[in-house]
Amino acid sequence: MTHPQPIPPPEKPEAPGVLREHDGALEWHGHLETLRLEPWGADAIRVRAVRGGRLAHDLPGALLDEAPPSEAVVKAEGSVGRIVNGRITAEVTDRGIVRFLRADGSELLSEQPAHFWWPGARLYTPTGNGYHRLEQRFAAYDGERLYGLGQHQHGLFDQKGATVDLVQRNAEVSIPVLLSDRGYLLLWNNPAIGRVELAVNGTRWVADSARQFDYWITAGAPAETLARYADATGHSPEMPAWATGFWQCKLRYRTQDELLDVAREYKRRGLPLSVIVNDFFHWTHLGDWRLDPAEWPDPTAMVRELADMGVRLMVSVWPSVSPLSENHAELERRGLLIGTEYGPMAHAEWPDKGVDSTVQVAFYDATNPEARAFLWDRIERNYLAHGIRTFWLDACEPEINPGHQANLRYHAGPGPEVGNLYPRENARAFHEGMLAAGDPEVVTLNRSSWAGAQRYGAALWSGDIGTDFATLRDQIKAGLNVMLSGIPWWTTDIGGFHGGDPDDPAYREVMIRWFQYGTFCPLFRLHGYREPWMRLGPGMTGGPNEVWSYGEQAYGILTEHLRLRERLRPYLQEQMRHTARTGVPPMRPLFLEFPEDGAAWQVEDAFLLGPDLLVAPVTEAGARERSVYLPAGATWRDARTGAVHPGGTTVTAEAPIDRIPLYLRDDARLPI
Repeated sequence: MTHPQPIPPPEKPEAPGVLREHDGALEWHGHLETLRLEPWGADAIRVRAVRGGRLAHDLPGALLDEAPPSEAVVKAEGSVGRIVNGRITAEVTDRGIVRFLRADGSELLSEQPAHFWWPGARLYTPTGNGYHRLEQRFAAYDGERLYGLGQHQHGLFDQKGATVDLVQRNAEVSIPVLLSDRGYLLLWNNPAIGRVELAVNGTRWVADSARQFDYWITAGAPAETLARYADATGHSPEMPAWATGFWQCKLRYRTQDELLDVAREYKRRGLPLSVIVNDFFHWTHLGDWRLDPAEWPDPTAMVRELADMGVRLMVSVWPSVSPLSENHAELERRGLLIGTEYGPMAHAEWPDKGVDSTVQVAFYDATNPEARAFLWDRIERNYLAHGIRTFWLDACEPEINPGHQANLRYHAGPGPEVGNLYPRENARAFHEGMLAAGDPEVVTLNRSSWAGAQRYGAALWSGDIGTDFATLRDQIKAGLNVMLSGIPWWTTDIGGFHGGDPDDPAYREVMIRWFQYGTFCPLFRLHGYREPWMRLGPGMTGGPNEVWSYGEQAYGILTEHLRLRERLRPYLQEQMRHTARTGVPPMRPLFLEFPEDGAAWQVEDAFLLGPDLLVAPVTEAGARERSVYLPAGATWRDARTGAVHPGGTTVTAEAPIDRIPLYLRDDARLPI
């Protein structure tokens, strides 16, 4: 049987576009598309593309308004344009395909056409009114490892092979940053709802409805790329010293007396305490943004007494606005709520005081500067006036239910185009407000985040998660990916959130091991909704959740780790200063310090706190030892026994219930 010969593709399936140098950048025009490449900081290049002839320069994104300086060379010669910018070179052909090269000329990353004829590497599918569903394709590489993308509960550290939604949800935080072991970091500079597919046959970024492509890429070792990313999107401030201490929290302290009694008991026992948290339903109505005087009769005196004990009060502030709120009518009249394309401006059901059932709540529009100013005015009147200066920004995705992003209309644009931006802009309201009030020590605790939030002093925690060892294992990987997404301030609810019986021996073991892990996180916070549970509503509270709530054995172990954290705070503060200066996070995957060690890229159950302390959490029930990989390029000393081990080896570490395996690098001396 004769097989027909394949018909070769035409040499030039499409007419070439026009390539030129323009205003320090490369521009390509062809096939109804404009593509622009420009140096954007040292070792970095920004790529934008739009259907039609004019790029928009005022769309929301993560990059700072002004590009960091660089010493790039831009040339358009014949059918190829080239930007050489330190460690990275970008080439664009007269077909509009972009390829990135290392300094030695080898391929770093390349756009990849979907087909030899059509579509190309960028696909525009109209959704109406000048918006498109955008697809950006890149080549895949055998053995490549990919990290970052914010915080997810899928249990993956290396996310190659995964499809990840780009949408904000409780415990699922979309930060569209990828770090590759091939030597690049890429920011999808687009807050649109969408997804990224990290398949074996290619990578595809998708925005469901947006106006133009925009991505930024830098090359170098992992620490170098994170530094360039911070230069381009903003450095975190230096974490204030008080924030590195222990934070006590539970769902929830219902009254002023109850909260003060807990703080006094810490003081009576001689236990360190830096922050105590006043959780939700402390308000008169959701969206009033003030304390209920029936439960919190003298907040000024409460804050003063806490301050005398060296404790700060953190208060939960939600972006939700009940129709019963004193602010709802004015916010609606002035157009300061998130709007809708269909139906009323209500996005979720939630309990409120004064009613037996739930009410339909709206959300203030954090993307609107006027709305941010309105919120801050209420915060200043009702919290700052009492000395409260630390805020927990809960439910800041925002927590819409059902999650119909296409129904939302923000000041910044339609929900599908800008929906992921909200948590960052909500943190911005507090950052700008606190600076205007003369307080530069801004720390907010956020349940969601987006690229660039670090510049607003926005810490992230891993949301409402489970309370078992499997969930603890997932948090280690999630936290490391957050660090690689440019957000250096992070924590979990120690012990998890949804449940946990303080009298259950099995759960007490979870709590002990989680507390040991939390001792070495950037933020150290005990929180959770412990059993027995109550119906969701203004009168609810969970079970006890203080360090003395878990029995005598646990109490001894937890308090030992409280004091260990106190001894480590000067070292941690030093790392926070380094982070603010360089963009390198305090909690580090092993490969961040040892990128030449291939095995270090595969370790997902241990990490470094700063450069000198390797932490190996215990995450299996009943485990009293665990294997630990010690990276090549250093020697490692067991912090408990003093035994010295060469790098590049795996050791079996003893892990009795009161100990977490810790190793010191080379000659490091820390007060372990």
